[in-house]
Amino acid sequence: MDIALFIILGLLAALALYAIVIYNNLVALKHNVSKAWANIDVVLKQRHDELPKLVETCKQYMQYEQATLDKVIQARSAVASAREQGDVAALGAAEGQLRLGLGQLFAVAEAYPELKASEKFQHLQARITGLENAIADRRELYNESVNLNNVRIEQFPDVIIARLFSFKDFVLLEFEEEQKTDVDMKSLFG
Repeated sequence: MDIALFIILGLLAALALYAIVIYNNLVALKHNVSKAWANIDVVLKQRHDELPKLVETCKQYMQYEQATLDKVIQARSAVASAREQGDVAALGAAEGQLRLGLGQLFAVAEAYPELKASEKFQHLQARITGLENAIADRRELYNESVNLNNVRIEQFPDVIIARLFSFKDFVLLEFEEEQKTDVDMKSLFG
């Protein structure tokens, strides 16, 4: 009888250790998603701070393009609002609008040689383009972290621990298809 008790206790201890390992892995995945989001948030904040400088620089040269500038300003506000609320779906939509507005702004800037030649404009354009690339890279990392988390909390036996401790799935940061396309230059100058 003593051997059977030791076997049962050994199995229970092994099962408890296995549950602890699963729990710790799920916690690590959840924190990886949070870390990836924080990395995106930093770059979004940097770009948020640069956009007013770009708009002000453009205003000095582009007297007749207020609608284009307004689109960028409105989209910037929408991104900031979604970012502050942590609303990934709204952020994806707002990001798409902002990227579209920036694309139009840079395209319209082609019609203003003095603006294009401005050192400040060139610096801001390069800085914002660099930040856009960083956002794209960090978005990819975030989505990979989200995917790993979401798959693990649905796999057996992890799903048992995930439900027991209320682990949740996260939303991918996606941009709408029409907002991923390049700006149609002909429509801007036609």
